[in-house]
Amino acid sequence: MGLEGMEVMGIAVVICLFVVVLKQFGIWEPLSLDESCDMELELSMVRHQPEGLEQLQAQTAFTKKELQSLYRGFKNECPSGLVDEETFKMIYSQFFPQGDATTYAHFLFNAFDMDRNGSIRFEDFVIGLSVLLRGSVTEKLRWAFNLYDINKDGYVTKEEMLAIMTSIYDMMGRYTCPSVRDDAPVDHVERFFQKMDRNRDGVVTIDEFIETCQKDESIMASMQLFENVI
Repeated sequence: MGLEGMEVMGIAVVICLFVVVLKQFGIWEPLSLDESCDMELELSMVRHQPEGLEQLQAQTAFTKKELQSLYRGFKNECPSGLVDEETFKMIYSQFFPQGDATTYAHFLFNAFDMDRNGSIRFEDFVIGLSVLLRGSVTEKLRWAFNLYDINKDGYVTKEEMLAIMTSIYDMMGRYTCPSVRDDAPVDHVERFFQKMDRNRDGVVTIDEFIETCQKDESIMASMQLFENVI
């Protein structure tokens, strides 16, 4: 992956990568009729019981059968019904044994942990996944902005964007061709801010972020690549 590919990858929140991880670890598998019938019994055996399927179906773009399939995979990996950050990091570290995915996994975990309680509920998981896979371009960009906005103050600073980009390089950068320079993340951030920080106040707002991304053909093409992948 070339330098520009890394830039698009950062904005697109590595959606394709996330789907591959889901399939690799059995989070998304076909659900048989018998398994579907056992769903209610299984729900009573976990520490955290997710909201009703009808409610989750209304909150997401998934069908009832898809939610059942997602829940089965989620429960197999996380019998308690909750995912903590260490589990999340373990999954990514197994998938990238020759890279360091720890920091990226930390940022991604925080983006899914909507109520900031240190664990991801099934509801958090499927609502975020629904946005990434089947949301509108604007919804996906809002989710991406939330990932970059590390301290959740409504603004993205150069330091925050650099932290995210560096984590992506740590995870994937060594596999780029040609090899990237050590200062490449800094160059990316400077280029991003030249495009996004319209009023030159040193921070990027969500409106600036969305407007800039929507005018970038490469970013828009990357968003469309992952529609209906599941």
